[in-house]
This record gives sequence, C-alpha cells and structure tokens, in this order.
Amino acid sequence: MAIDTVAVFAAAAARGKEKNVPFAGLLTPAEAWLLYEAGAIRIVDTRTRAERDLIGYVPGSIPIEWYDYPGKVRNGSFMDELREAAEPTDRVAFLCRSGVRSAHAATLATENGYGSAYNILEGFEGDKNDKAQRRVNGWQMAGLPWRQD
Repeated sequence: MAIDTVAVFAAAAARGKEKNVPFAGLLTPAEAWLLYEAGAIRIVDTRTRAERDLIGYVPGSIPIEWYDYPGKVRNGSFMDELREAAEPTDRVAFLCRSGVRSAHAATLATENGYGSAYNILEGFEGDKNDKAQRRVNGWQMAGLPWRQD
C-alpha cells in the first residue's frame, strides 16, 4: 500500500503546532506504523525492559529506556544510546506506554539536534478507561502489529 509520507508528516506537524510542542510533530499510532513500513521513520520505544517483556513491543522498534524499573531512575545514557541507534538527520518517532515519556524523549532529542523527532500519540497501551485499564486507544487497541516474547 502506497503512503503519501509528505501528507502524513504535514498532518503530524500541524497537530504539533496546534498543541505547541517543541518537536517536529505528533503521529497517530496508525500513521507511525505506515511510515515505519515505508522506511520513512525509526521507532524508538522508551519504555522499560520490563514493560516490553511483559506487555509487548513493536517489531523492529529500538529499545532505549527513558528510566529503569522499578526505581524509575532516569537513563543518563539516553542520548548516547539514541546517537548509536539513529543519526540526527533521521526521522525518529518515540513511543512509550501512553505518550508522556515519549514526548519528553522527543523534546530531548530535538534539543540535541534531532530536527525530525516525533511523538507517537496514545502510546503502546493508551489511555485508561473508567476501570483504570489501558483499553481505550493506543497501538495495541488500534490493532497494529506487536509481539510478546
């Protein structure tokens, strides 16, 4: 399936401008997957190893923890690990559980020269429902490819 990457990036930039984010834009999970399949972005999963192991992950995504588990100590090597995985000229889309850590990661990447850093809205698990379960939206609920080993 052909994808109009220019239109998708323009929509993401418009969303980002509307929300006044300091990075290149906001992608929906479906847009991120289409761009990834087209080879137009790299996906960096900022969740902990425990989250990836227990909840699942996007095949081909690059794991770089924003913080560790269970201590939630911020990963001081985040930018070094990102530089090893992707060039500052690459388009990089960050993913986490709900879109919060990944927004911080996109901001940090932008501050460090990554001009095409995006946040994936809703995250892997999405928002909570009225029973405090993450079953409202997000990557998994969109029916996009994911694995659990």
